[in-house]
Amino acid sequence: MKIQATTKNRILDAAELLFAARGFKATSLRVITATAGVNLASVNYHYGDKKGLIRAVLSRYLEQFMPALKMELMTLHQRDKFTMEEVFLCVKQPLLTLNSCKTNGTTIFMSLLGRGYTDVQGHLRWFITTHYDDVIHLFISAVRRAYPCLDPETLFWRLHFTLGAAVFTMASSTALCEIAVNDFSHHIKIDDLINRLVPYLAAGVAAPIELNQSFVVNINGE
Repeated sequence: MKIQATTKNRILDAAELLFAARGFKATSLRVITATAGVNLASVNYHYGDKKGLIRAVLSRYLEQFMPALKMELMTLHQRDKFTMEEVFLCVKQPLLTLNSCKTNGTTIFMSLLGRGYTDVQGHLRWFITTHYDDVIHLFISAVRRAYPCLDPETLFWRLHFTLGAAVFTMASSTALCEIAVNDFSHHIKIDDLINRLVPYLAAGVAAPIELNQSFVVNINGE
């Protein structure tokens, strides 16, 4: 059992780093097995196929992140009123705790999450929405309570724009913090970065819908 556990961890560690750096599509099982020092049969035995391995890599983070996020959201929902910023701040501590289980865990997780969309990994989206539907529902419900006039389609687009901005910022956190030091002499830690990001994301989701509609009218020249 100890040998199996070690083999599984070697496969997961190698796949995680390669997936985050190269993407899911560009990373073959052959490269993963060579990096992990195992044979292809080991991957098939433990994870079935590449999709199973991808889900296993994300699960190491999701199993810690999602329950923590659920607790934050449940606490928020107990209040009568809250702002959009407070909704997004619920994500802060669950994200930061990922660094406690692995060095740069927050950055790696967000990189992997972004790869799931840019590489069009529909099975990964299915996996997340199926296994963590209750947490997703709590988050969307909180967004709607903070800004009740959002229609489903507008909410869909704004949350995905938000995800894109969050993934880019967190996945690029090391580079952004270095730029801040060079350009502004400000030493920014990852929690400071999240504090700067949250108001931007909240303002985007809660932007007046009328402004969005008038923009569409103007570009059509009507």
